[in-house]
Amino acid sequence: MKEKLTIVKVGGAVVEDEAQLSQLLKDFSAIEGRKVLIHGGGRKATKIAASLGIESKMVNGRRITDAEMLSVVTMVYGGLVNKNLVARLQANGVNALGLTGADIDIIRSHKRPLKDGIDFGYVGDVDRADGRMLSRLIEEGITPVMAPLTHDGQGNILNTNADTIASETAKALADYYDVTLIFSFEKKGVLRNPDDDDSVIPTISHADFIKYKADGTISGGMLPKIENALSAIDAGVSRVIITLATAIDGAHGTVIK
Repeated sequence: MKEKLTIVKVGGAVVEDEAQLSQLLKDFSAIEGRKVLIHGGGRKATKIAASLGIESKMVNGRRITDAEMLSVVTMVYGGLVNKNLVARLQANGVNALGLTGADIDIIRSHKRPLKDGIDFGYVGDVDRADGRMLSRLIEEGITPVMAPLTHDGQGNILNTNADTIASETAKALADYYDVTLIFSFEKKGVLRNPDDDDSVIPTISHADFIKYKADGTISGGMLPKIENALSAIDAGVSRVIITLATAIDGAHGTVIK
């Protein structure tokens, strides 16, 4: 029987909210057994870019990463956000190690080709994640803290969606562990009505997703999140939960199955 592993992905909005972040790190530290933390940081990157006079360009909620913005996200995700999380986890008794996909070649990707005529710039679509190498770190009692940056093996860092990093990491580790993947963000789960915080949909299957997508119940930024979750389930991840950042105990939120 495989040992349990919990992967928690924390979004950029939570990283910017001190009260929620503090509670999440406390709860994450209390999770028993093996674990991995994956973080975003888009809001912090937008703030830092603005302070440097660099405009953030977005298309359908996805960042265009030109050369200037690549420098910003590399500094913010791989440095500022990642190392602050590592330091705070150490203070909570968790032996954390900050990683990008380039470190020990954990996640390799390729530069996204033109999509509908849009050049997203230095954005990576994942080719593979190295579950064996990650599992070796985890078996040494280390808790990886992963930034949403990957590399192409040709010397280039690429900005990569944090939900995708979470999903690909979970898939790669499913060969070695009984994996639960938790997407934590600022809502209680996937909502039937975005204006009602209590309208949480308890479970979503492939069939449910097709129906909710068609009738508009699920739209916008939640679509790729659920697509990532379903692809993780298909690849052998045991459970995927989408929940509030202050409710990562596995008993709340929307279960994807």
